[in-house]
Amino acid sequence: MDYSRCQLSVLMPAFEEGAGIYDNIRETLTVLREGKHDYEIIVIDDGSSDNTYEEAARFAAADPSVKLIRNKINLGKGSALREGFGASRGEIVAFIDADLDLHPRQLQVLFDCMQKENADVVIGSKRHPESKLYYPLHRKVVSAVYFFLVKLMFRLPIHDTQTGLKLFKREVLEKVFPQMLVKKFAFDLELLVLAHRHGFKIAEAPVVVDYRPNIGRKMRHWVRPTDIYTTWWDTMAIFYRLYILRYYDKFGKR
Repeated sequence: MDYSRCQLSVLMPAFEEGAGIYDNIRETLTVLREGKHDYEIIVIDDGSSDNTYEEAARFAAADPSVKLIRNKINLGKGSALREGFGASRGEIVAFIDADLDLHPRQLQVLFDCMQKENADVVIGSKRHPESKLYYPLHRKVVSAVYFFLVKLMFRLPIHDTQTGLKLFKREVLEKVFPQMLVKKFAFDLELLVLAHRHGFKIAEAPVVVDYRPNIGRKMRHWVRPTDIYTTWWDTMAIFYRLYILRYYDKFGKR
């Protein structure tokens, strides 16, 4: 199967990205037009208090390949992606962060990996030996510590879970999304834990992470302690549901 010719849905969750979202949608579309896909971009404004929705709507009004969903309140990235998926139609579904720290041109690397590995899921991995990371040291430390804990607790056959660039065959998300409970920071982890549990093949691809804290958006240089706590709490909840409560067992396996 030639995945480079499949119908593609790009889900772009956005929160407080008003100053840059218009240009970032345009940049993403420029990349998609160079490819072979029938494509769509679904922007999900997750309760932004700035002009994220208005700027995205301005673009969507001029281009029918861009769809827009608006949450009145901030529900979390996981909820936003689930809503976006419900409105999508692609055989292949990509996740990409609206800030474009991970440039959409890298989607081709993930497609190539999906084709080569015959994978059901391809994740951009900061820990891939060919990845290039241009972001603050403290974020690298937080990422490394979290990866160590996740590896210890879940034994996943991958080296990263939180990088925002991901590619899925539609059947994976159709199977996994109805079983998920996490709505925010550990959403990616629960998704990949369940995909692995159902026997879907997950492959990793290198990425270039270009952290841009001052380019048209509200961005914190430091990870808030409350975010770290919430992520840890959700991670422990996934562990509890998986190994102790055995909540996911009721859904069976593929």
